[in-house]
Amino acid sequence: MTTDPSAHVNVLINASVSNISLTDAANVTEEEDDKRLLRPRSLASTARNNFPSYSNEDVSVRRFRNNDFTGSNTFRNVIDCVSVRQSIRFNPDQVSPGATNFLSSKYESLDYDPCENNLLQDEERKKGYKFVVKKNIARWFIFLVIGIFTALIASFIDISIEQLSKLKYGYLTKLVDGCVDTDTGSCLWIPYVTWVAFNMIPVFIGAVLVTYIEPVAGGSGIPQVKCYLNGVKVPRVVRIKTLAVKIFGVITTVVGGLAAGKEGPMIHAGAVVAAGISQGKSTTFKRDLGMFKYFREDHEKRDFVSGGAAAGVAAAFGAPIGGVLFAIEEGTSFFNQSLTWRTFLACMISTFTLNVVLSAYHGHPGDLSYPGLLNLGKFDTICYQVYEIPLFMMMGTIGGLLGALWNHINYKIMFFRKKYIQHDWMKVVEALCVAMMSATMGFLMMFYIDDCKTASAGVTEFPKLSCKNGSYSAVAALWFQTPESSVRSLFHDPSGSHSDVTLAVFVILYFILAVFTFGLSMSGGLFIPSLLIGAAWGRLIGSGLARICPHCAFVDPGKYALLGAAAQLGGVVRMTISLTAILIESTQGISFGLPVIIVLITAKWVGDFFNEGIYDIHIQMAGVPLLPWEAPPLSNNIYASEIMSHPVVTLKSTENVGHVVEMLKCVSFNGFPVVDPPWGDQEEINCYGRLRGMILRSQLIVLLQNKIFNEYSEFWDKDLSIKIFRNEYPRYPTIEDISITDEEKTFTMDLRPIMNPSPYTLKHSATLPRAFRLFRALGLRHLPVVNDTNEVIGMITRKDVARYRIWKHQGRMGLDELSITNKL
Repeated sequence: MTTDPSAHVNVLINASVSNISLTDAANVTEEEDDKRLLRPRSLASTARNNFPSYSNEDVSVRRFRNNDFTGSNTFRNVIDCVSVRQSIRFNPDQVSPGATNFLSSKYESLDYDPCENNLLQDEERKKGYKFVVKKNIARWFIFLVIGIFTALIASFIDISIEQLSKLKYGYLTKLVDGCVDTDTGSCLWIPYVTWVAFNMIPVFIGAVLVTYIEPVAGGSGIPQVKCYLNGVKVPRVVRIKTLAVKIFGVITTVVGGLAAGKEGPMIHAGAVVAAGISQGKSTTFKRDLGMFKYFREDHEKRDFVSGGAAAGVAAAFGAPIGGVLFAIEEGTSFFNQSLTWRTFLACMISTFTLNVVLSAYHGHPGDLSYPGLLNLGKFDTICYQVYEIPLFMMMGTIGGLLGALWNHINYKIMFFRKKYIQHDWMKVVEALCVAMMSATMGFLMMFYIDDCKTASAGVTEFPKLSCKNGSYSAVAALWFQTPESSVRSLFHDPSGSHSDVTLAVFVILYFILAVFTFGLSMSGGLFIPSLLIGAAWGRLIGSGLARICPHCAFVDPGKYALLGAAAQLGGVVRMTISLTAILIESTQGISFGLPVIIVLITAKWVGDFFNEGIYDIHIQMAGVPLLPWEAPPLSNNIYASEIMSHPVVTLKSTENVGHVVEMLKCVSFNGFPVVDPPWGDQEEINCYGRLRGMILRSQLIVLLQNKIFNEYSEFWDKDLSIKIFRNEYPRYPTIEDISITDEEKTFTMDLRPIMNPSPYTLKHSATLPRAFRLFRALGLRHLPVVNDTNEVIGMITRKDVARYRIWKHQGRMGLDELSITNKL
């Protein structure tokens, strides 16, 4: 059904005006709907006097965006049908967990726009230039400390995994060789059962930690950090408990033999370290050191978190430049020159500290030969010819196709998990099943593929199985070591070290294992599994070229293994610039930059033809209102008056305490325009007063908690400062935690010193792209919509803008208008 944009009317607002219940409004017939196609009058007086219980979900209902309201079995969600927009019909009961065409109502926004109120101006005026210098010095110091602590955590993770893996695979090697030598293989069930047990025990510990203690610590953490830096408040994402579970969870994941790496979680770990150090207190341990209070604001904390994420990349890959580029390309929505320099300092310090610690651990302190957790080895002689460029593009195409396939399969698996594996015990059992599958795949491949290679001097850590003395099983060499070591072997082992059958079967099995592992209730990343899969099929291509042209000097299986690894990882995550820098820095192959970027760009273009990167897919499945870099195309015909929320609950510059308390209890809004009476008759025009400023829910809570009332001015007048708000950041009390007496409810509050007197506003005639650019560039949380006389007529939040999403598939595209639900 096509509707005229001028008839863009909210039936439930009209229902509210007519004083009927939400249930009645939800069940109106199409005839009744047509009768109510009138412009809604203002609800300001009703809201002010009667305080109807509005929630964020209710507003979505009133704006026909939501599908979760009581008493409705079906609801016709009418959307403008202007060229690319269509009429969508859905049943609220059909919202499945993991669906990508809905936004979750549980995510709030962070406020990256500083509140330039009187208190902030007073602080700047009183403390002067010395305070500015002090803050700048503190920033540099904090970034330095972030780099050190991130590297120390990375060192602890690396050493723990190395020691535990050495014990595990060393014991398994003895069991396998002992069984083969003494009993002609009849006792092979013993090493198999032992391998399964050695996988399942640490995986059980890690799954319990993540599932029952801190679920947000699951996965790599990159999607969560990306959302946080974008301006979305992801619950518990940067807490100390999350860091602890992440550290021990990733150790158990890698030691448990799952197809996951420790590099991705280091990005999340660095972000948590930065968030904790920069605030000078721990809300988890209820300890306040009294340090860095002037950084207890969302926009300041964001800058440190971006530096911590970059330091995590630098520690993981030994790539400080790659870390900075990663923060710019994948994470931070706001960057300036000073922040770039400070982030680079954190990355360099992180790499240097890790180098010092690991060099000392390996017995040669001062050598500084361990710049990162992922040591891919140095390519001494790596060159390419111009006529190889089409071959590089072909490898990028393969990587894009395999990456798109990997993402699609993982999406289907995640959809199944969210729909059917909902109980905590099921998540633990699933992780144990994948751990058993990992051991079973490796065991079967080792004993059914006979790939014996001559052992070089000192190589005794791999089982020889049925191989003769002085030889070892090349298949066992892929499974009986950490994934990082396997990647390094595929890069640098001489030609002929792995048979084609071994590589082909390994690609298939590890592809399946990796796609099932990512998304488990475990901590672990996908960088290393993707690199390992790509290195295997890349080396397979190199081996084929070596047979076709045995005398060609340019054919190097290790070179093609590197390009295959880049193509596979690029096809999955769709990163280009930062991934190029990371691979170049970690392999020290600066001359090989052009082939790497060709492979990555080709993989991204091919993969984007079918679906999005895996991080974006998981973000969409979670219903997070993430704002991409650019406004969706085809949206210039959507106006602010169409996307704004109304009714708007407003406040006067001087308010009654009882009114504020009741309002906060009745609504769940987080921002309120402060207004003067409108110019005209409020009952006749759809406006809520002339805008004077904006005040946040958290600010009102702090005022009530500290009894900042006009009648108590002699007690707090001299002590009122911005510090009382910073002391409560970031976990503000709820209105239920505040005790207000009946007498105090008759008092008044002056909101003018606390409110933001100059908030950004948007004319009702502005387009969606303009609103999008304001939110994306300035990190806004609320954007009042005003008419020609600066009277508030609505409010735009992040969800209102994020609802409009462009879709692309196989050369086609269109604009979707998503619904908001609380079922995700």
